[in-house]
Amino acid sequence: MGSVYTSGNKGKGIRSDCFITLEKTRTKTPEILVESKVQVMYGKDIRKLIDRILTALKIDHVKIHVEDSGALPFVIAARLESVIRMAFGTKKEFLPDLLPQNKYHTARERNRFSRLYLPGNTPNLMINAGIHKPDGIILDLEDAVAPDKKFEARFIVRNALRTLDFYGAERMVRINQVPMGLDDLEFIVPHYINLILIPKCEHADQVIQVSKKIDTLQKTAKVNYSIWLMPIIESALGVMNAYPIALASDKVVAMAIGLEDYTADLGTRRTPDGTESFFARSMVVNAARAAGIQPIDSVFSDVNDMEGLKQNVIRSKALGFDGMGCIHPRQIKVIHEGFAPEAPEIEKAGKIVLAYENAISKGLGVVALGSKMIDAPVVKRALKTIDLAVSMGILNANWKESENEKK
Repeated sequence: MGSVYTSGNKGKGIRSDCFITLEKTRTKTPEILVESKVQVMYGKDIRKLIDRILTALKIDHVKIHVEDSGALPFVIAARLESVIRMAFGTKKEFLPDLLPQNKYHTARERNRFSRLYLPGNTPNLMINAGIHKPDGIILDLEDAVAPDKKFEARFIVRNALRTLDFYGAERMVRINQVPMGLDDLEFIVPHYINLILIPKCEHADQVIQVSKKIDTLQKTAKVNYSIWLMPIIESALGVMNAYPIALASDKVVAMAIGLEDYTADLGTRRTPDGTESFFARSMVVNAARAAGIQPIDSVFSDVNDMEGLKQNVIRSKALGFDGMGCIHPRQIKVIHEGFAPEAPEIEKAGKIVLAYENAISKGLGVVALGSKMIDAPVVKRALKTIDLAVSMGILNANWKESENEKK
């Protein structure tokens, strides 16, 4: 018997995945054994796919055993490629028409109220995640993936980026800590990732390393598109260095805080009212605002406590955050409602915008609302509030006409 390599998941409760065993043999013609829950309908197609990949990568002298639990082709391809890489060390990729490049771009400025974390080695959770309409979907290669599964997870994440419909959600990946995370970039940068999260960020140099590696990989792969960065602050040292981290690269568009690791670093525990993290959250908000990027709050870990989540969102917004993470789709609606502009905010913003436009039309250098002077930052925030309310369908796009009719 030759060396044996495995990749994937199997067992009770596993769906949309497979477990592949590769054994090196002395027989030149590959042996392929397929056991599938959908054997009658797709057994032959799975064999053909396996054969195509082996042929394309010029692999023989192997025995392949596939235990399939309804995996889509991109998952089977990822699992097979990972065991081939383990067994033979080849870096040649199988990315033909089976995995057409899914190109999707996002702007520097956009709503990032919610970002949904999904384990990078659990494909069944990824397939239809976009239908829940989070602002961003994070394929996680860090804490959500066991250490012995991180290598094979890279192939799943790469193929998911190429094939899945994210339904307009920003395509995000949380890489591993630098320097290990630098190797993750090879699997995602050529495949139109929108935003990369850098975990446990404590120094600006970590961001700089990621940014430089992105530039090198894009040049090598001959792709040129915007990739944004979101460092995650998760320690006392990271909090104290938040501002230089925020300024470390022009790719940085947001900065998040991770409170589970932060409170552990302090030697305390996380509480509902967040007293223990008030300083850190305020530091992150102020550093982000000073750097002109979005401050993003931590996740709320109790997926069954919707009222607790609602109160957490209220506190988060009051501190100045623009959004937060979530670990279950049911949290998305509460987060979006909490961070959306409220009626009094919209009404006040509308008055400011109208006063500003009126002053501009009259050639006035000063904007006033009643007896109060309005400076540029206030006008900018009001314009943002109005644009947000319109984009979310809270405010009619023709709101100015309605206001004029009232007069």
